[in-house]
Amino acid sequence: MTHRTTPPPRICPDCDGHASAAITLGGRDRHGHLRTITAHCPACHGTGTTHRRARRNLEGARA
Repeated sequence: MTHRTTPPPRICPDCDGHASAAITLGGRDRHGHLRTITAHCPACHGTGTTHRRARRNLEGARA
């Protein structure tokens, strides 16, 4: 009996799996901490993966 493996994750083609980034706004607050915001990939909404259905739509749009 063969062992079933899980399918490989579908990495987002727009962010290559690096879905979120912390960006410094410059300067520090009064406690000395850097002020940062988190930016998420608009294509995968910060998950780093795409659904099979969404990937088909992207490939069709590029052709």
